[in-house]
Order: sequence, then C-alpha cells, then structure tokens
Amino acid sequence: MTMITDTAQLTSFCEQLAQSNYITVDTEFLRESTYWPKLCLVQLANEDVFAAVDVLAEGIDLTPLFDLMRNSAVLKVFHSARQDLEIFHLLMGGDLPAPLFDTQIAAMVCGFGDSVGYDNLARKLINVEIDKSARFTDWSKRPLTEKQINYALSDVTFLRDIYKKLQKQISSAGREHWLTEEMAILESPATYVTQPEDAYKRMKTRSNDKRYLTVLRELAAWREAEAQRKDMPRGRVLKDEQLFDIAAQRPRTPKELAKTRGISEDMARGRIGKALLEAVETALSLPKDQQAIPKERIEVPAGRGAVSDLLKVLLKQRCDDFNVAQKLICNSQDLDRIAADQDSDIAAMHGWRYEVFGEVAQKLKKGELSLHLENGQLVINTR
Repeated sequence: MTMITDTAQLTSFCEQLAQSNYITVDTEFLRESTYWPKLCLVQLANEDVFAAVDVLAEGIDLTPLFDLMRNSAVLKVFHSARQDLEIFHLLMGGDLPAPLFDTQIAAMVCGFGDSVGYDNLARKLINVEIDKSARFTDWSKRPLTEKQINYALSDVTFLRDIYKKLQKQISSAGREHWLTEEMAILESPATYVTQPEDAYKRMKTRSNDKRYLTVLRELAAWREAEAQRKDMPRGRVLKDEQLFDIAAQRPRTPKELAKTRGISEDMARGRIGKALLEAVETALSLPKDQQAIPKERIEVPAGRGAVSDLLKVLLKQRCDDFNVAQKLICNSQDLDRIAADQDSDIAAMHGWRYEVFGEVAQKLKKGELSLHLENGQLVINTR
C-alpha cells in the first residue's frame, strides 16, 4: 500500500505506525495562490512500512493522522520542518506534532553547513542521489503518476537512514541537549502564529523613522488581515513597495492616495482606498507610547569595529573546532552586539551556544583570551 485514499486504510496504517519509536514525515502542499497553505499529500514511514496519504481524497477523515501526530510516545522526524509544522498547527487547531527531530537542524549541529538541503544530505550521509525531476509537481491534480508518488515517498524512506546517521553522530558527540533546545522552538505554537500587527516586522525597510514605521505597521496589519480573510498571498493584495510609498507619503485624501505607487484613482476612491486612508489616519493619531518601536540600531563604539572582526575569526575557529554551522550560533549583528556590550542578551549567551562561543567571546573582550598563529594554524590561548 503506497497511496492511502480512505479513512479505514488511514486508521489501520496510523495504528501500525503508533507502535514505532519514530516515524518520518513529509508533506506536499501548494501556496502560490493562497495565504494559507493547501495540504495535498502527507508521506509517512517507519522502519518497515511507508505510504502517502491523499488528503484530498473524497470523504477521508484525517483524525487518525492527527492523533498519531499528537502521540507523545512516537518521535516525528522531519527535514526542514517549519512549513510542515505550520500546516499541522493550522489543521490541528493549534496543536503540533511532538516530540520532534528536524534533520536539517541536526545536520547543522553536526557540522554539515547552513540550512543543508535534503538531497545534499542524502548524498553526503547515505550516498543516495535523489531524483528531483518531480519537485515542481502540482500536487493538487489527480491522479498522481507513479513517478510523482515515488518521488514524494523518497522524502520519508531515505529520511529513515539519514535520521539514524545523524542521531548516532549527535549521541556520540554528547550534543543531545543542543538539539533539545532547538526543538523546543519548533514545538512552540507561538512560532507559527502571525499577528497582523506584527506583520510589518518582516518587511525589509531601510527607514527607522518612528512615524513612518507606525504608518507602515497599520498598513501591513490591514493587508495581513485582508490576505487572511481572502485566503490570498499578501503580495496580491498590495505589494510591499506600495505600502512603503504610502507610509512615506502619508496621504490623507483619495486624490493624494492615487498619486502613490500602483494605486489608481478608482482604487483610491473604493473600499481598499478607504481602508488604506483609515490605516494612515489611525497611525498618525496614535500617542507616542503606542507608536511602533524602531529596530535596534547597533552602534559599535569607535575603535571597536576591529573587535567585531576579531570575534568573527573566533566564531569561525570555534565552529570549526566543534564542527557546527556558524549560522546556528550567531550572525554578524550578534557579533556587533557583543562588541558593543559583552553582556548583550542574545542567543549566543545562553545554553549550548554559550558553551561553544559565548563564554570565550566574553573572555576575549576581557583580555582573558588571545589568538595567535602557530605553524600557519590559529591557536586560542586562555590566560
């Protein structure tokens, strides 16, 4: 059985998987024309069996699948789980599959680089070449071909061996607590909730002007709610560039709004124009304590720029020593924060990241640690 199309088959299969210590899971979905992802297929496997669940099959009840996802006795193994988990969070009424193991994060913990892809990991760990020719399939169309089904199933069948290899490496290195910290983030429902009022924080704007950001916040909140209501990609409601221009121009009338980017006179006078002008008016009328908070600008004190550079060298060396991806420890902004304030409250100053880098970064700044070259190799000395 490789394709499950009715509730009886699904119930029997999930009961079988529920006896396993772990299962591998993947999904196929579409999102190009919707706000919410449209789930089309769920692939599942344990040590002995595997199958794809046709969630679009008429009359199929996914309750057995969701019960399996909630079963705390069965570890759920994903690769790059974030989008898959967002779907389950939506369909399971706010619940999430747990406990989790994400092989992409595990690979970063084991030194396979930043955000390593599934096909690369299969090649490096189990010497398998994944046929990606079906990756752009429209998974909503039926019937699926045998090639498409086999492609989808390869994302869980090979994942079994990848998981076992990574689990063994993590156990041998004594890094289970590293992975536990990372999985806690994925297992938190708050990770998958986007509040409309926070939508502007994802937008890449160069301005840090408080009034501009407040207007942008209100505009982005309206767009997010509108996209959710219509189940439409936010860019199809209005593009980021249009919101940036409206936030900069702050129009107060339909005539002024029609002069901004991509807004026609008819749109400016219609329902959308009215909503946009109301958002601008709301933003401009807010007291200072309710305005948007500008992004933190990290000011590295004069003469400390070299400290950031030195910390970058130290980070690379420590990640090489521990065979862990730099991206998992901290980014360039975090290094600037440490250069400006060694007590900065960032991820690198907590948990396993502190063991790898945070502690030695503090020692470097305090002069308790030095770097030098010896026979062409960088050496770290603790005084």
